[in-house]
Amino acid sequence: MKYPKLMTCIALAAIASSCGDSQEENFREKLSYPDTKKVEQEDDYFGTLVSDPYRWLEDDRSEETASWVKEQNKVTFDYLENINYRDEIKQRLEEIWNYPKYGSPFKAGDNYFFYKNDGLQNQSVLYVQPSLDDEPEVLLDPNSWSEDGTVSLGSISASKDGKHFAYSVQESGSDWSEIKVMEVDGKKELDDEVGWVKFSGISWYEDGFFYSSYERPEEGSEYSKKNEFHKVFYHKLGEEQQNDELIYEDQQHALRNFYAQTTEDERFLIINGSEGTSGNSVWVKDLSRINSEFVALVEDFDNDHSVVDSDGDDLLMITNYEAPNNRLVRVSLKKPGKDNWEDVIGEEAELLQSVNIAGGRMFVRYLKDAYSQVYQYGVDGSREKEIELPGIGSAGGFAGKKDDTSLFYTFTSFTFPTAIYRYDIGGGESELFRASDIDFDPEAYETKQVFYSSKDGTKVPMFIVHKKGLELNGENPTFLYSYGGFDISMTPGFSVARLAWLEQGGIYAQPSIRGGGEYGQAWHEGGMLENKQNVFDDFISAAEYLIAEKYTSSERLAISGGSNGGLLVGAAMTQRPELFKVALPAVGVLDMLRYHKFTIGWAWAVEYGSSEDSAHFDNLLAYSPLHNIEEGVAYPATLVTTADHDDRVVPAHSFKFISALQENHGGNAPVLIRIETKAGHGAGKPTSKQIEEWADKYAFSWHNMNFEPSFE
Repeated sequence: MKYPKLMTCIALAAIASSCGDSQEENFREKLSYPDTKKVEQEDDYFGTLVSDPYRWLEDDRSEETASWVKEQNKVTFDYLENINYRDEIKQRLEEIWNYPKYGSPFKAGDNYFFYKNDGLQNQSVLYVQPSLDDEPEVLLDPNSWSEDGTVSLGSISASKDGKHFAYSVQESGSDWSEIKVMEVDGKKELDDEVGWVKFSGISWYEDGFFYSSYERPEEGSEYSKKNEFHKVFYHKLGEEQQNDELIYEDQQHALRNFYAQTTEDERFLIINGSEGTSGNSVWVKDLSRINSEFVALVEDFDNDHSVVDSDGDDLLMITNYEAPNNRLVRVSLKKPGKDNWEDVIGEEAELLQSVNIAGGRMFVRYLKDAYSQVYQYGVDGSREKEIELPGIGSAGGFAGKKDDTSLFYTFTSFTFPTAIYRYDIGGGESELFRASDIDFDPEAYETKQVFYSSKDGTKVPMFIVHKKGLELNGENPTFLYSYGGFDISMTPGFSVARLAWLEQGGIYAQPSIRGGGEYGQAWHEGGMLENKQNVFDDFISAAEYLIAEKYTSSERLAISGGSNGGLLVGAAMTQRPELFKVALPAVGVLDMLRYHKFTIGWAWAVEYGSSEDSAHFDNLLAYSPLHNIEEGVAYPATLVTTADHDDRVVPAHSFKFISALQENHGGNAPVLIRIETKAGHGAGKPTSKQIEEWADKYAFSWHNMNFEPSFE
């Protein structure tokens, strides 16, 4: 293979407009991409033959793939380095990113714990303090675990008495983790190490904890092999992992996951089983009884259920069984059948998101048109009062113990940096505990929520954020972002990276499209399986609305999304390539015919359907981004982003997609891939890598929009 070079005009376009009559002409020069090998590979799906010439790129650990990655990155970074304001974007991001960021405190035993990032630390640090007035001390500093910040702190869990602290360590963004334990007093690291943990919590019981793991994979297949036969174990402190007690498994069903949790009093062990990303079974074991058997609360996978806590001999559980917007029910272990469930909080018009019990009260969070409403309830299910929030935004937290007298919660919105509030349970009053000290004036920006019509007439809400007084002239650079799947709601939230876009006069738009959970299970189901096209229609209609209302134009519109949102961007850009100037699919699910063959991909079949099922194959093929790239079509300027350690959505999706795009693209806009090293699906990514990636995305977008940012 030859090493590609930027065309001469591209190199000059970044520093001068001397290669033609205008800078726009310079943008139209084609890049020279690596020669990507094609192989003879054809698969028969129920009589339909589908070519897969880039199958060899699925082996992301081969030397040949590594060479291809190197060449692709060279083209991409040569291009980005010739954008003259790229370094200024990075510098500005570092400036606005550099402020202290705090997590909400939580109490265990006699101590309080909280996260803090001084500003540009690659990883947040976990602190401990005996009281809120005492000087905090560092308990765990992940920044000391690696020079480049690529080793991160994952799940954490304190024992009931607060004396021990278990935590998981993740490397290079992989979903694999290792659990370690320390004594809080003296910060003594114990010898306990539990490896090959994945999709697991850490739930304490007496002098040990429950966790979930898989068998150790063969060397070289750690980041791509299908994850099968998930098991729940109990680890007793001081023991070797090989001696851990097997608590729960299912040898008859390889493709099921199991998650363990204990109630606050540690009396009950709950095993949540799943065959995918929605719907779960629930099994309960009474740990106070010797040799007690598991009792089935739910054996099917038709609905979603989440045990909140125990109440005497009963359990309180959120469920969408016969309640698409969720309800809280009381379940008796003596009569656990669904017909015997009793409503504590019945279904409302708004989505019930969560219930927390603290200080003899229940704190219930609802979602109304994609923003939070929170109420205090009595334990009998009677509504007592609304928790007044600062505005339209997203609230979180409210966790506590049954004997607590106060708790903490957070609030954020698009222009309101995360603030922490302390709530006095007895008095029913909130007070600001800690606010972000950031050099940013929220009063200079406005957020509005509009409702637009999708292709089938469905009304879809969308948040739009921009500077006050912005002229709607159709020329504003606009960043359209969404997700659209897996019952995940798109709610208001603050992003320091987004400020760099907004302060340039840009617009941020976030529609709450179908497939999410904003309006309960019906909204989710409206965008899954055979209804998946609704998701893409909702997103495309959002773009059309922004253009029609003169917020922007196709020449100034960038679309972005990650993971399932990467699928969203891939489908939108292949279905309506003329509608967007820039496409930014990140760690996307882009090969809908083979996604289920890698790591945890099989679990998404409940959302998408599987190509191995004739009932779903045609639907998947109709929108699969990889399979809908057409020869000679002019696609938007595209920057695909992925990472070498992504074992959630394996990088082969992005590798194959960009290869097909570069081969068939009929336009002159660049179609590139940026492959991060020592990073995964997103969790645990160091601050330095986040800033570099955002700088590249913004530079790429503005450059192809022919927009010149100002940093005066």
